[in-house]
Amino acid sequence: MTAPLLAARGLEYVYPGGVVALCGLDLNVERGRKLAILGPNGSGKTTLLLHLNGTCRPTRGEIRLDGQPARYEHRALNHWRRRVGLVLQEPDDQLFAATVGQDVSFGPLNLGLSEAETAERVREALTALRVTHLADRPTHALSFGQKKRVAIAGVLAMRPEILVLDEPTAGLDPHGVTHLLGALQQLHEAGTTLVFSTHDVDLAYAWADQVAVFHEGTVLCQGETAAVLGNRDMLHRARLRPPLLLEVAEMLDAIQDRSRSIPRTREAVLALLRERLNEAAPTVPVEPALAHAWRGPSA
Repeated sequence: MTAPLLAARGLEYVYPGGVVALCGLDLNVERGRKLAILGPNGSGKTTLLLHLNGTCRPTRGEIRLDGQPARYEHRALNHWRRRVGLVLQEPDDQLFAATVGQDVSFGPLNLGLSEAETAERVREALTALRVTHLADRPTHALSFGQKKRVAIAGVLAMRPEILVLDEPTAGLDPHGVTHLLGALQQLHEAGTTLVFSTHDVDLAYAWADQVAVFHEGTVLCQGETAAVLGNRDMLHRARLRPPLLLEVAEMLDAIQDRSRSIPRTREAVLALLRERLNEAAPTVPVEPALAHAWRGPSA
């Protein structure tokens, strides 16, 4: 069996003062997948992400790259961080240069790349995150959503194999979430492995290939998204609710229909609802029926 691209084995981490953040944690990051680290606040998600690129060193256990224990000496750590890029939850913790272009160029220049190669990487990263028009703008003059995308561009310019994001949609409005996820999906389709933390079960259900559910510093369960998030007992233990789309699909008996896959997007669930309404009352126009069902019973 091929070793995971990145893995945690028996990971433990204790903060000063004896606060246990991670406790015997095992995790696999498989090449080319979108992995959601799902759990409530305080469950250890951010601490784990800080271990995945070597920012934190475990009290016990190890991180493995391509099946080999990761090393923390300067040269090995630099190589590790070229392969695994970390984007923090608060973009102000990452942005420091005067302009967007200068900030995104910092990583490639620090790698010793030429000005021409750096300029190409900056252009590529800004284009991927759809912020080319912001290249000359001061970083302090950006909106929160723009800062998020610029922070990701700065890491992307290093061309990591794995992009690790801490709560990437936190603080964004619905349009900003859609825009950001679209950009990340393009990166994924281009070959980047994505790992992101979230406490949003609906986001994980609709977007991730795999989910790892966290509780009190350990992984309760990791596996394919629909299977993991369909485990009610495990979600209850982790203090999480089932995804709304999955609950609706179950109510419509979609899961019992072996001929179809489980709906995982809003559009797919609505299409199933239309189908069920047509089956139940084929003479009633579907859209008015949906509108009535959405409004609820009259007073």
